[in-house]
This record gives sequence, structure tokens and C-alpha cells, in this order.
Amino acid sequence: MEVLKIATAGSVDDGKSTLIGRILYDTRSLTDDKLEAIERTSKQKGFDYLDFSLATDGLVAEREQGITIDVAHIYFSTAKKSYIIADTPGHVEYTRNMVTGASTSQAAIILVDARNGVIEQTYRHFFINNLLKVKDIIVAVNKMDLVDFAQDKFEVIKAEITALAKRAGSTQNITFIPVSALQGDNVVDRSKNTPWYTGTTLLEHFEALEAQDIYEESVARLPVQTVIRPKKDEFHDFRGYAGKLYGGSLVVGDEVTVLPSKTASKVKDIYFFDKTYSVAERGTSINVTLENDINISRGDIIVKSSELPRETKALNAKICWMDATNLVVGKKYFLQQGANVIAAKVSAIDSVIATDFSGESPATELKINEIGNVSFKLAKTLFYDTYAENKTTGSFILIDPQTNNTSGAGFIQ
Repeated sequence: MEVLKIATAGSVDDGKSTLIGRILYDTRSLTDDKLEAIERTSKQKGFDYLDFSLATDGLVAEREQGITIDVAHIYFSTAKKSYIIADTPGHVEYTRNMVTGASTSQAAIILVDARNGVIEQTYRHFFINNLLKVKDIIVAVNKMDLVDFAQDKFEVIKAEITALAKRAGSTQNITFIPVSALQGDNVVDRSKNTPWYTGTTLLEHFEALEAQDIYEESVARLPVQTVIRPKKDEFHDFRGYAGKLYGGSLVVGDEVTVLPSKTASKVKDIYFFDKTYSVAERGTSINVTLENDINISRGDIIVKSSELPRETKALNAKICWMDATNLVVGKKYFLQQGANVIAAKVSAIDSVIATDFSGESPATELKINEIGNVSFKLAKTLFYDTYAENKTTGSFILIDPQTNNTSGAGFIQ
């Protein structure tokens, strides 16, 4: 069964958790004990409705404050498809959590409160999904019940987001759906309150999407996770290179180059567990053997010889800063791309980027949750693609060597 990964984005009180809880309730995905707990707690709080946000807010602080703080992954299935929803925080101080949740998603729901319209956080959420090149964006105009399901409120928000997408040069598929997460209008079932709306419900839209792999179809990249050397007489000379194949396909007989050594060989065998295949498609975890006995270790990348990536020791990238300690020129980090780790030094902070698409401004540091253009000098050669070409070899994380914290996420343009 296909699996579709979805991330949510929305400001505090826009109703992200309620929307997800409503989906779970209407698709009968809530367990009896969870539903009883929601009914009991809603009654204790004096609500005259079920508080579906209780289905997703797992932390005590989240339930007490009524906001989402950490990323929560929710799983449910229909007869057609399985879903993983990343419920991400909406407040500006948790932007880094939103980046984390959206980075592995194929689709994103951006919630907009029908009463408030497009606000600063909406720009930020759209910017991040644009930066991460999430393929399918659903703008769910929520709380339509609180504006009497007025079409003009919906159309104003639709026009503003459409203009924003045009200004950003977005090529994403953007769909607008008027919903009431609390009442269930146009979430799973069609609403009688919006006769002017002829589109799909939220779930109908999800069901119609093709759950393609999150990684774009592009050049093939096989980062080696581990080298397999069975200690058995039956496989005495076996030497396989295991990892997940990103971007494209590999075929037995393909001429390949191993990076960083740049040694050449051909694909001899492709294994998936204990079976052999002549072709490996993108997104599959495989184990390959090569015709030559080459020294390959964890962190190396196997690519087709006709599709070599770029190489550099001086890198420019867009950085989403996630650390409480500011990013400053001269600071050293470990740059990790897959399993490959390279020492890096910040050589320049070129600019900080306004997430409302109003432009860039000069900067001397990046603060937590800011996004900027940063230059690095690397201790050894990095082989890379742009993020648009391949999300795996076009992105990286920065690790503070003193704290071991993941301090930032980088996207190579």
C-alpha cells in the first residue's frame, strides 16, 4: 500500500491538531480508549464539543497550553493509502521543528484562520515549504464556521496566497479548501454549508495524490551506509555496499564511479534482502556488489559515471539556523551530508532572508530560527548537487563539535 507523508503548518490556534484529530475521528482511526479519553477530558473542561487536539498533543505542556511544541508523527490508513502526518509547531520560536517535519514530506497543509486571513506566519510557512520544495501544498482555510462559511472570506485568502506564490516563483501544486476542523466540514465528508465550493475534501485530495517517493526523480545517488562482509564460508569473498538509493535507478552493468576516490567500476549484482534484481528503483534500500575489488567505506557515494556531481571546498548554501548560540563568522562545525562528515568553517554570512519574500538584508550573524545565505570553507572536497536536483546530496546538517547539537540545516542552491 502506498504511503503518503504530510506535514502541517499553521499559526498558534489555527487548528492544526484539531484538524488531524478530526481526520482520525472521521476515518475511524481513533482507538476506543483514546476516544473515551477525549470524550472524558472534553467533558471535564466543560466543552460542548469533542476536543480533537487531544488526539495529537502528546506532551503535558502541549495539553496544558493548547499549543503544539514538538513534532508529532501520526499514522492512519484508509482502504486506498497509508498516511504519516507530521504535526509541526506553528509558533515562530519552533520554526526549526517545522523545517524538520516538512523536510521528509510529499505534501503540506498550510492552515489559515478564516477570521484572520493571511498573516506573517503564513508567509513563513509558505516560504519554508517553498524552500524545501514540498510538491503539493493544500491551503486549508479553517474555522469557516466562525465566518458563516462566507465565500468572499475564502476568496480573499486564495487571492493573497496565489499572488504570494507568483511572487515566489513557485511551481508547486497549490489547492485551496474551505474547512471547519471542529465541525468536520470538507475534511473527510463534504459540507452542505459550502454549496459554492465544488472541489474535493481534504481526504479526497490526499487519496487522489500519487504517493511518489519524496525524492525527485533525478540522477542516481547511493550513499554507502555500511559495507557487508559476511563471516561465512558460503560468502567468503562477498563484499557488498548497502544503502538507500536516491534520485534515480541503478541497473546491473551500469558503469559507476565511487566518490571521493573517483575509482570506476560496474554494478555486478543488486540485492534486496536475499533476492537479486537487475534494476533498483529510487527509494529502495539495496545492497550492491561491484565488478572490481575497490576500497569503499561508510560515507562514500556510488554514482553513475555519466552523472557525476559537482565538487567543491568552498560552499554557499541557505541555512536554517536551529541553535540558541548564534551562527557567526569563524565558527567551526561538522558538515554532515548523509553519512559523510566534513569539518567546515564559516567564512561569511552573506545575508539574512526575509520569509515574507520581501528580500534579503546584510547580516553579521544568524539567530535561532533565522534563514540566511552562508559561505563555508571545507577541510576536504564535498561532492554535491543542488537541492533542486537531488534532496539528499543537496542538503546537509551542521553539528556543533563542542555540544554535539544539530545547529542548522543547509540547502544548496
